[in-house]
Amino acid sequence: MSIHALRTELGAEVRIRAGYPFRGTIPEEREGPVHAVQMKDLDPLRGIDWRGVIRTRLSGRRDADWLAPEDLLFVARGSRFHATCVGELPGPAVCGPHLFHLRIKPGRALLPAFLAWQINQAPFQRALQRAAEGSSQRSVRRPVLESLPIGLPPMADQERIVELARLAQRELQLQDLLIRNRERQFASIAEALARASGHA
Repeated sequence: MSIHALRTELGAEVRIRAGYPFRGTIPEEREGPVHAVQMKDLDPLRGIDWRGVIRTRLSGRRDADWLAPEDLLFVARGSRFHATCVGELPGPAVCGPHLFHLRIKPGRALLPAFLAWQINQAPFQRALQRAAEGSSQRSVRRPVLESLPIGLPPMADQERIVELARLAQRELQLQDLLIRNRERQFASIAEALARASGHA
C-alpha cells in the first residue's frame, strides 16, 4: 500500500521533555494532590491504567510539566520502547523521570493517536533499536529521539489509519475474550468429567 506522506523529524513536530525529576522512589501519599505516572502504568494497547497510578505531592523546585489529554508518554528505556496517549485525566498529573512527555507543537497537522500508532509500528521501532544506547539497560536519549524521521500524511489519512487501528485493537480484544470463554468452557467440562469419574 502506498501513501503520500511528508518526511520530517519528530522534534520538528513535537516538544519532548523529560518527566518530573523525582529523586529515587516516588513517595506515595494516598490523599496526595498529584498523580505520578510511571513506566509500569503504561500499556501500548490499553493506554494508562489510572487505577494503579500512585498519588503524591511535588516537593522539588522545578515547575511541574502537567500532562494534558492530547499528550503522549514515551517509554525511553528498557526492552521495549513505546508511546501511549494520555487521554482523559483523573486530576493533576505528571510523569516520572524514566518517561518522555511528548506534546504536539501548536499548529501542526498531526493527530496524537496517529503519532502513537506510528511510533509503535515496526519501522520506527527498528530505528529506535538502532539508536538505543547501553548494554544491560538500553535507553534512547532525547536528542536522538527528536532526530528520528516520521511520515506525516494528510489529516484524512491519519484519521483513517487511527480508525483502522482502533478496529484492529477491538478485534484483538474480542479474540482474547473468545479464547478465555473457551478455556472456561473446557475447564468446566474437565471438572464435570473428574466428578463423574471420582477424581474430583
